[in-house]
Amino acid sequence: MNLTLGLDLGGSSIKAGAVDVTAGRVVGELESVPTPPGATPAATQDALASLVSRFPQCRGTVGLAFPSVVKNGIAYSAANIDKGWIGLDASRLLTSAAGRPGLVVNDADAAGVAEMRIGAGRGTRGVVMMLTFGTGIGSALFVDGRLWPNSELGHLEMDGREAEELASARVRTVEKLDWPAWCERVNRVLAGYHVLFWPDLFIIGGGVSERWEEFGGMLRSPARIVPAVLRQTAGVVGAAFYAAEHVAT
Repeated sequence: MNLTLGLDLGGSSIKAGAVDVTAGRVVGELESVPTPPGATPAATQDALASLVSRFPQCRGTVGLAFPSVVKNGIAYSAANIDKGWIGLDASRLLTSAAGRPGLVVNDADAAGVAEMRIGAGRGTRGVVMMLTFGTGIGSALFVDGRLWPNSELGHLEMDGREAEELASARVRTVEKLDWPAWCERVNRVLAGYHVLFWPDLFIIGGGVSERWEEFGGMLRSPARIVPAVLRQTAGVVGAAFYAAEHVAT
């Protein structure tokens, strides 16, 4: 079995898993380490190296789902990580940490690709929007299965502030919002996205998706709303897909 290592850098932890990219599944258990305070490049590199060392069975290129606009391996934004990442070659840093080629992709795009191929969006035509609710709000936009990369719709202004400052999972925790109060905010965000992009389907992912049964029934939109099938493994699987495909090319 040919396994590819996928990593997903989140606000509280960095997850890693060995992925069978042919079957599209994580083999064995996910490993994780805490995201270093501030997520500086140097500290993050050390954390990534530690995780990679736990997966000797994974050979070849390593993929990392990363919370930034990423073009040709370069990070162009840093909303929830250290500003020192901006302009940095994140793929080169991952390569150094892993001791072999590393490729970096926007985290929500990675999760969205996984869900579109083997998860909740599989076979769906039209406009699909994957939203990940965590430290911020990540977005991945697809038209007939094709990705529009680096959409970053969590930073779209709503009610005088960014959408993720209104309705991220972190905000729910910090402001001690119960599910109805939080879902009311999420519904405002979904409405704002809908009038601009008219999606046929919203896929709700991120850490909060693990508790879908507690809040999913309170979400409203003219578009269909479903939970992510892969839940918190979507970023790991999508990053592995990305790495494996670029090896093949």
